[in-house]
Amino acid sequence: MEKDWLEVSIITSSEAVEAVNGILYNTDVKGVSIEDPNDIEFKKKHPGDWDYFDETLLTVKDGTTIKAYYKEGKNFNEYIEYIKKSINNLSEFGIDKGAGIVTVNTVNEADWENNWKKYYKPTKVGARVVVKPIWENYIKKDHQLVVELDPGMAFGTGTHETTRMCVQALERYVEDDYTVFDIGTGSGILAITAAKLNTKKVTGVDLDPVAVDSARENIKYNDLSNIEILHGDLMEVVQGKANIVIANIIAEVIMLLTPDVPKFLEKGGYFISSGIIKDRAEEVISTLKKNRFDILEVNNQGEWICIVAQL
Repeated sequence: MEKDWLEVSIITSSEAVEAVNGILYNTDVKGVSIEDPNDIEFKKKHPGDWDYFDETLLTVKDGTTIKAYYKEGKNFNEYIEYIKKSINNLSEFGIDKGAGIVTVNTVNEADWENNWKKYYKPTKVGARVVVKPIWENYIKKDHQLVVELDPGMAFGTGTHETTRMCVQALERYVEDDYTVFDIGTGSGILAITAAKLNTKKVTGVDLDPVAVDSARENIKYNDLSNIEILHGDLMEVVQGKANIVIANIIAEVIMLLTPDVPKFLEKGGYFISSGIIKDRAEEVISTLKKNRFDILEVNNQGEWICIVAQL
């Protein structure tokens, strides 16, 4: 039986993407997708494929579109008011909200899933790592590691700049028999990548139960036994020490997390952090240094920063 979803479309800046995601996950959101302006223009040219598309989105040329999916319920209007108010308040945290336009449409579940999958293809995100949707065919080259992924309605495709930089950092720093903690694992893409790089053990953690379920399913698609996914808040549920802690979250959470990370890192271990907009990089670097970390790399793609620090 086909179902309808309430689709909340938010036009914002690339800088605010992670913050808006955090706002959405404070509501009973069932799925989130992120689109750039090129996606919007493509949909404009193919209206038959996206009949639920709101033309007001076309008035913004340089924004990022975040779409969130909800089931209709008595709290939905409260969620919308909370989302609008929270986005308007982003400037108080030094985050550019962009246009900050919020609109609501109804979309059929089958139409959404079928059309979304058309635009998700195997993508090389690192020197060796290729992210492949489970419904696509791909012939891998000998040196490549293929991450089978079904992000479902809850997550992006794993090809965002922050994810790319984290994957590339893992390729450079992971060694055989390492232990890795992935904090805020989401779909599990970074945890799975680490597991495929011959690590001894990988633990992924997420506070969102939807993320935990998604990551565990993706582990099954990749047939891995050296990885576990735990439900919990940041470092609360991990035990022991790792050689690498990786966190692709947002600057505020990374700075909150940083003082605890040394307790869970072997001496000489690495803390890889991303989801950091350029304007917040110096704050994060300062926090890392105050907590005994040496900065090894500060990389950027687009508006985003990835920092590799060593204890």
